[in-house]
Amino acid sequence: MIQDAWIVTSSLSTARLQLAAPRPADAAAILAIAGDPRAVEHNPSDLLTDLTETQDLLGRWIRHWLDRGFGYWCVREVGRPRVVGYCGLKASTAKGLSVLNLIYRFTPDVWGRGYATEATTAAIAWGTEHQPSTTILARVRPDNVASQNVALKVGLRRDHGMDDEGEDGRDLAYTNRPRTTELVQSEPTKVALPASPALPSGVSLASIAELVR
Repeated sequence: MIQDAWIVTSSLSTARLQLAAPRPADAAAILAIAGDPRAVEHNPSDLLTDLTETQDLLGRWIRHWLDRGFGYWCVREVGRPRVVGYCGLKASTAKGLSVLNLIYRFTPDVWGRGYATEATTAAIAWGTEHQPSTTILARVRPDNVASQNVALKVGLRRDHGMDDEGEDGRDLAYTNRPRTTELVQSEPTKVALPASPALPSGVSLASIAELVR
C-alpha cells in the first residue's frame, strides 16, 4: 500500500510549478533555501547550517512519505530542474486534534511571483480530497504578514482557538475548520447566575430605600 500511495501522490502539477516528493539528492537545494536567513526570518529555529543537518531533515521527510503516502513536496518551476521551494502537509497534532501541518517556504529570489499561493493551493486541494476529515493547519508568526496573506488567499481563516506557542514564540493559527467548530471549542462557558429573590407582597425597592435613608 505504501508503494501505491507513493505512486499516486508523489507529484502534483500547477500551471507554472511541479511538486515532487523529496529525494536524498535534493539536500543541497533544501539547504540553499532554509540556510538563507531571509527565508527563515520569522522562524529562525528552522535555519539549516550544514549538509549533514539537512540530510537528517530530508530523511525525516522521506520517512513520513513512506509511512503516510504524502508529505512535503519539493517545488520546481515547470521545465526547470532547480528546487525553488518546498510545500506540503505533515501529519501532526495540535490542541489534542489530529491535523495536517501546512508548510510553504521559497527561496527569496522567487518571492513576489505568487508561487507560494499556487503551490499551497495544490497541496490543500490534495489534503481536502484525500484527508477530508483532518483539519489543515498553518502556523504563522504574528509579524509574518506575507505568510498570513497566503493562508487567507488559499481559503484558510484565522482560528484563534488553535493559536499556540512555537519554538520561536507565539504562532497564529489558520485552518479550514468550520466556524462553528471553533466557537464550540474556544468560547468560554456561560455560567447562569441565580435569580434575585422575590420581594414580599406590598414591598417595593422604593419603600426599602426610604427605610435606609
